Amino acid sequence: MSGKIKSLILLVAVVLVACGVEAPAPMSVVPAERQLAWHKMEQYAFVHFTINTFTDKEWGYGDESPELFNPTDFDADALVKVVKDAGLKGLILTAKHHDGFCLWPSAYTEHSVKNSPYKGGKGDIVGEVAAACRKADIKFGIYLSPWDRNHAGYGTDEYLDYYRKQLRELLTNYGPVFEMWFDGANGGDGYYGGANEVRRVESGYLYYDWPKVVEIIRELSPETVVWSSSLPDARWCSNERGVIAEHCWAMASPEQLYPNGRDHIETLAHGMEDGNRWAPAEADVSIRPGWFYHDNQQPKTPEKLFDIYLTSVGRGGTLLLNLAPDRRGRVPEQDIESLMAWRKMVDQTFAKDLAANAAIKVSSKRGCGFGAKNMLGDDDKYWATADGVISGDVELTWSKPQTISYVMIQEHIALGQRVRKFEVEALQNGEWQSIASGTTVGYKRILPVKGISTTALRVRFIDSRGPLTIARVAAY
Repeated sequence: MSGKIKSLILLVAVVLVACGVEAPAPMSVVPAERQLAWHKMEQYAFVHFTINTFTDKEWGYGDESPELFNPTDFDADALVKVVKDAGLKGLILTAKHHDGFCLWPSAYTEHSVKNSPYKGGKGDIVGEVAAACRKADIKFGIYLSPWDRNHAGYGTDEYLDYYRKQLRELLTNYGPVFEMWFDGANGGDGYYGGANEVRRVESGYLYYDWPKVVEIIRELSPETVVWSSSLPDARWCSNERGVIAEHCWAMASPEQLYPNGRDHIETLAHGMEDGNRWAPAEADVSIRPGWFYHDNQQPKTPEKLFDIYLTSVGRGGTLLLNLAPDRRGRVPEQDIESLMAWRKMVDQTFAKDLAANAAIKVSSKRGCGFGAKNMLGDDDKYWATADGVISGDVELTWSKPQTISYVMIQEHIALGQRVRKFEVEALQNGEWQSIASGTTVGYKRILPVKGISTTALRVRFIDSRGPLTIARVAAY
C-alpha cells in the first residue's frame, strides 16, 4: 500500500473518529483488492489470433503445421493502439487455443511460433503484445486453453505437468498479468500426437486440479484475477452475447456454479445472494460472429456495441470484447471504424452528469462523513444509512427541467453488495411517477429511461441486505 493511500485512510479515520461515527460493517463476502481494480477497468479486449486465423477455423484439430502461421504485417504496437483508442483498459491474448499452437517460443513443445515463418522463427507474439501493452499503459492478460488437441499426453498426468510448466513459463516471462482466462472446452476428438482419437477427461474440472493451477498463479502473479471453471475470481455470465442478467449478484459458491463439472446456467447468470465468495460476472462477446477472423463476416454496428455496453458494464459486470486480427495480423479497418464510433457514442452519452448541478438530499443518513454529497462523483466516498436502516431515498432537484435518458447507480462494493430492490421516479405534473425499477445494483447499474423531462428525480432503495452504502447516483 502506498504512503499516499495510507495517509488518505488515516485522514478519513481521524475525521470519522472526530464525528463519532463508524463506517458500516462489511458484509460477509467482499471483493479482494485485485477484484476491485478489475471492476474499475469495466471494459477490456480479448484478442483471438493463432493458427486458426490462417485455416479459417474456430477450433483447430491440433494437426496444423506451424508453417501455416505467417502474418504479413503484424505490429503489436498498432494492435494495442486500437485497444487503447477504443477505451478498452486491458488485452487478453489467446496464447494457446484448443489446437495447442503456442504464440510464444515455449521450451516445452515444438508446436509453436518458433517453428513458423513469422520473423524467421524468432518472433514471439506473446512477448511483443505484453511489451506493447506495458508501453501503452494497457493491462495484459493471458488465455491458456486447458484442452490441447495437439499434445500426445492429453488426458494423463504427463499433460498436467506440461500444462503447469507452460503456465509458469508464461507468468515468469510475461507476467504479472491482470487476468488469466481458462474456458470450459475439455476433451473430445483431436490429433493428440498422431493418435487421432476421442479423449474424455474426468468431468473436465476435476482432471485439471484447479486449486493447484490457482496456487501457481497466486505464487507468480498474486494480483491476477482468475476467470475459470472452478475457484473463480470472476465467472461466466452464461452466454456469449454480452448480456448480463438484470438480477445479478456478484457472489457465488463454486460448487453451485459447476455441479458435477457442468455449467449451472441459472447460477452463472444470476449469482447467489448467499454465495460464499466474490465471483462477479464477466460478459465475453466478439465484435464478429466468430471469435477468429473469417473473410465472410462483418463486425457489429456501433449501436449494437452500445447496447452490449448497457447490458454488461451497465449491469454490474465487465465487458470482454473480442477483436479478431486478420491474416495480416491487423484488426480489420471496418472493425476499427465500428469500435471508434462506439467509443464516441459512450463518451458523448456519459460526458455530462446532470446530478453535478442538482440539489441532492436523502431520507436519512448515518451521520458525519456519510452524507448525500458523497454520491456526486468521488469513488472513495459514499452515502450510508444507520445500522438497521435497509431502505432510503435519494432525491435530485433542478431549477429548470432536465432531459434525462439514463440513470446510473453505484454501490460502494468494497463493503459488499447489498441492494435487493429499488425504483427510480421522476416528478411529472407535480406527482412522482415510476420510470425504472430493478433488484440488484452492484458496482454499476445503468438504466435507460427514454429521454424524460423533469425537474426532480428520486431513487428509492426499497430493500437491502444491510445498511445502504451508495457510492453514486448520476443522470445523463
